Amino acid sequence: MRRRVQGLEIFLLLCSFCHSIQSNYTSLFSFGDSYTDTGNIVIISGQAAPNLLLTKPPYGMTFFGHPTGRISDGRLAIDFIAQALGLPLLPPSQAANQSFLQGANFAVAGGTALNRTFFQENGDQIFTPYNVSLGDQLGWFDAMKPSLCNSTQVRSHTPRVVGMISAATEKLIKEGGKTVVVSGLTPMGCATGNLVLFGSQNEVDYEPDTGCLKDLNSLSRDHNLQLRRALMQLNGRYPGVRVIYADLYTPIVNFVLTPECYGFNGTDGALRCCCGSGGGRYNFNATVSCGSPGTSACGDPSAYVNWDGIHLTEAANHHIADGWLKGPYAHPPILSRV
Repeated sequence: MRRRVQGLEIFLLLCSFCHSIQSNYTSLFSFGDSYTDTGNIVIISGQAAPNLLLTKPPYGMTFFGHPTGRISDGRLAIDFIAQALGLPLLPPSQAANQSFLQGANFAVAGGTALNRTFFQENGDQIFTPYNVSLGDQLGWFDAMKPSLCNSTQVRSHTPRVVGMISAATEKLIKEGGKTVVVSGLTPMGCATGNLVLFGSQNEVDYEPDTGCLKDLNSLSRDHNLQLRRALMQLNGRYPGVRVIYADLYTPIVNFVLTPECYGFNGTDGALRCCCGSGGGRYNFNATVSCGSPGTSACGDPSAYVNWDGIHLTEAANHHIADGWLKGPYAHPPILSRV
C-alpha cells in the first residue's frame, strides 16, 4: 500500500508595516493535514462519524482540558506560532459564526497536496470521503477572501483585475481568435450566500428595489464598467475581430425585479437558493454545501434563480445564454452579423 507524503503544512502571514519580525502581523492562514488541523475534520465528518476518536478524551487533556478537534493532547505547532505572533489560535475555516479577520485554518486531517483523482487513478485504496486536497483548501481560501476586506479595499484592485482579463483577451486574439466573449460580474449583492454572510441590520445597506446589498452591487458595476471600456479599446485595435462583452449583471437583476416574467417563483425564486439546508428566508448555510448530508433541493429548480447560494440554476443559465446569443445581454449578440 502506498503511503501518503507528509509535510503538507503551509501557512500564510499577512502583515501591515512588517518592520519587526515578531510584531505587526495582522492575520495568519494555515493549510495542511492532521499536523495542522484545528477542527475541520470534525466539522466535515459531522454526524457521519459519531465515534470519531479525536472527539473524545484524552485528546486535548494537556492544554485545553477537552477535545478540540486537534490530533494531540494539546496545542499544535501552528498554535504556538500564532501565540508567538500575538494572534489568536486559528479557528477551523469550516466553523460557523466565526470571525476570520485575524486568520483561519484550512487544514484537514488526511489532506493531500495532489487531488483525490490522482490517487484513485493510481489504485490507492486508503481514502475516506473526507480527504481534502491542497487545491480544495485554496478554493476555500478564495471563497473567504471577499469577507476579509471591505469593498473599498477590493475596489482598489479592480484596474489590475480588468487589466489581466484584457491582456488574456488580447493574447487569444493574437493567437487567431476572431470572436472572443468576455463576461462581466454578477450582481454580487444579490447572491444568496452573500446576503447571508454579509447581511446587515441596517436597511440603508440594501437596494430598495431589489433587496440586494448596495456595496457589493456597486463593486460589480464598477468592475463591469471598467471591463467594458477595456474591451471596447481592444475592438478598436483589432479590426475584423469581435470582442463581445457578455452582461451577467443585468439579467440577474431583471430576474430579481420581475421573476414572474421569466418563469421564476415570485415569492421565493429570486433570492432564495434551491439547494441548501439553512431554511429561513434564503435557505443558505455557509458550512453545509448543497449535496452534503442534511441538504435537499427544491421540488422545481426551474422556479429558482439561485441553485446553491452562489451558482445559478439551469433555468437562469438558459435565459442568460439566450440573451448572449441573441440579445439583449451581449454587446453585440454572439449570433449577430455585426
